[in-house]
Amino acid sequence: MISPEATAKLQPLWRRPLVVRLLLIALFAEIGYAVLNISTMPVYLKYDRGFGESVIGLVLVAFLLSEAVFKGPMGHLADHHGRRTLMILGPGMTVATALLSFVVPHGAGGWEVLAFVLLRALDGVGAAMLWPAAFAMMSDSVEDHERQSAMSLLNLCYMLGIALALPIGGIANDLTNTRWASLVLAAVLFVAVAISCYIYVPRLVKTSHSEEAAELGEFKIGDFLKSARQIPAYLTLAIIIYAGIGFPMGVIKLFAEEQLRMTETQFGGLVFPAAIAMAVLSVPLSRFGERLGRARAVHVGIGLCTLGLGVIALGSILPMFRSALVMSLGAIPVGIGFLMAIPAWMASVSDIDPRRRAANLGAVMTAQGIGAIIGAPIGSAFYEHFQRISPDFGRYSPFIGCATCVGIGWLISLRILREPS
Repeated sequence: MISPEATAKLQPLWRRPLVVRLLLIALFAEIGYAVLNISTMPVYLKYDRGFGESVIGLVLVAFLLSEAVFKGPMGHLADHHGRRTLMILGPGMTVATALLSFVVPHGAGGWEVLAFVLLRALDGVGAAMLWPAAFAMMSDSVEDHERQSAMSLLNLCYMLGIALALPIGGIANDLTNTRWASLVLAAVLFVAVAISCYIYVPRLVKTSHSEEAAELGEFKIGDFLKSARQIPAYLTLAIIIYAGIGFPMGVIKLFAEEQLRMTETQFGGLVFPAAIAMAVLSVPLSRFGERLGRARAVHVGIGLCTLGLGVIALGSILPMFRSALVMSLGAIPVGIGFLMAIPAWMASVSDIDPRRRAANLGAVMTAQGIGAIIGAPIGSAFYEHFQRISPDFGRYSPFIGCATCVGIGWLISLRILREPS
């Protein structure tokens, strides 16, 4: 007679209760983190606190850097004290940091800036508690041959959460006619995530195959240096492309409001269909990329991203390209290219050395984080300072940097990625 546990493992991943719960937890957690740090912080800090864009970029970097640095230690804590414990504590900590943002005194100068940097650094610690534990828990919950599909679904929820955060956070602010309502929304989301982890995430015993998933989210300087010697070109490519992605990260909401004259809800309405399309097209485009071949899928995908970003960046010099319609049209090849390139790129990295698969993938993810940390403050500084030359050029300048970095990454990919003979 087949046990209930064995019967459950015969079902498709999306019909297994624990897998579905973990995916929903990941989705709502990333919506919360993106609402807090990408959707809310830029507009709240600029319009309610009077911060400049360069300082806003610094606050965002505090979150990104803290998350990258603490993922390794928190991954080890999850191994020793249980995935569930860290998955509860991480979101619980961010409930406090979101609400403490209201307590920071207005007009306190450098102390006010320092307070927000420290609060967002604590957010990074909370995210570092959650993600390695969530990836390891997902790995604990599936068989070895299902792990790649499970991780793909988890990554999809992560990306979808970032995309959905912009419309959700914007609607919350516009409905209340404030800049801070989405801070409360983020706190509510993290309360829901922490409670869900407490109720629905079991105390699973660590299995032998969970180590690889845990390593993917960790920062280990020794493994990173070993991978840097083995795959320097791959890490360089990851840093350059994600530096480009980081350029508009901290100012995208400000750009929509100041350049495109859109409310937060209107901008959210622009992003929401794209987010749904990403979810629907992710699997078909990934399969199409497999038919093309991994190297060719990366080449075509990054090439499409470069094309779309180049169209958007033309708004810096050509008035006819300064509209929400052009922004939407340019975003189409970017989204398609991203969904084609990323799965093929990760698969290519995993095949370089099967003995160091997790270490190399973890190193590439670390390099991606380093790239975003580099790009975010530079893009915010461009946005602020180049407006002194020309308001239009200054607001589009982060997209120039983004298109340039992704274009350089495309050229590097043509050089280093080849189909196996």
